[in-house]
Amino acid sequence: MVLNYIWVAFFVIAFVVAAGKLLLGGDTGIFTELVNATFASSKNAFEISLGLTGLLSLWLGIMKIGENSGMIDALSRWLSPVFCRLFPDIPKGHPAMGSIFMNLSANMLGLDNAATPLGLKAMKELQELNPRKDTATNPMIMFLVINTSGLILIPVSIMMYRAQMGAAQPTDIFIPTLLTTTVSTVVGITAVSISQRINLFCRPILLLAGSIAVFFAALIWLFVRVGRDQMGAYSTLAANIILFGIILLFILWGLWKRTNVYDAFIQGAKDGFATAVRIIPYLVAFLVGIAVFRASGAMDLLVDGIRYAVALLGVDTSFVGALPTALMKALSGSAANGLMIDAMEQYGADSFVGRMSCVARGASDTTFYILAVYFGSVGITRTRNAVTCGLIADLSGILAAIVISYLFFF
Repeated sequence: MVLNYIWVAFFVIAFVVAAGKLLLGGDTGIFTELVNATFASSKNAFEISLGLTGLLSLWLGIMKIGENSGMIDALSRWLSPVFCRLFPDIPKGHPAMGSIFMNLSANMLGLDNAATPLGLKAMKELQELNPRKDTATNPMIMFLVINTSGLILIPVSIMMYRAQMGAAQPTDIFIPTLLTTTVSTVVGITAVSISQRINLFCRPILLLAGSIAVFFAALIWLFVRVGRDQMGAYSTLAANIILFGIILLFILWGLWKRTNVYDAFIQGAKDGFATAVRIIPYLVAFLVGIAVFRASGAMDLLVDGIRYAVALLGVDTSFVGALPTALMKALSGSAANGLMIDAMEQYGADSFVGRMSCVARGASDTTFYILAVYFGSVGITRTRNAVTCGLIADLSGILAAIVISYLFFF
């Protein structure tokens, strides 16, 4: 329902602004621009979706190797001590743990469309443990806030869009996005843990947190020592090494477990085309809506208004162009993708705004969409504090995206 109102609002506002320009300013070509924008954006959406097919097939194939070889299950068992602390109400060995891990794994690889069916499966299994079928349980809230916080290790989708938009180094947002999404996830987990009285100061969580802290401390130390001009090159190099290392690890693990990695890859890759086709309607819908919103001049009015307010505070306004993507992310991933693509088209894929839009897109996930779809799938009507904790994570992600983007790209 929220998406319905957002989409309709794009067209209504665009019409009102365009009508105002026609009546008050005599701009007789404004409605021609609106119609041309709908045609051009529809074509652009299809071309973008078609271009994603190969990369989606690659990563879905790699995920299938991990699933068939048992690597996903092994990682799930390895993280079991941490999951048992975060989800104390789930019985040990319950299948919901495996589904939660599979969902989070797909999210961490940036495969949003692959993560959704796994998440719905996890919610169904969590609902089986729910004594009050209309009320969200503590594990459900923790699971969905981790989802909405957008924990992502490899922003595959974002890098694919950057490649489609002609970025010189599509992976240069890898490290900034990793840092940003970690902030939002830590804040989200902390908010839920405080409300549910979960003790995070236990050995498994502290060991994991310590390892992550050491990793990020090393990254920060490295980037502080190099010049700003070299920072992007080192970030891209690290991203490419990690990405290729993960692909190689999945393949070698499959060989070690005597899995037919080629057949497994082909089996998973077949879903790449189907997934790319599934996202075409969503991308067309929101790119058309955003296109008419921008063509009417409404987007410029919004951004200029925010820029004016920020300038009054004496703060640099370079980041304002990326704020529409950051703010829309909580409402709709498709709309946020459209705004991110629009920012790269207007400012350039390698501009500060273009890059920050990508980082902000990966900072958190679609809070309202995830809560609506996941809770709706099992008939939950009383969501308790899930929305509040999710929005806290969103806000921290937006602030982190601004700070980290200035550090890396400005």
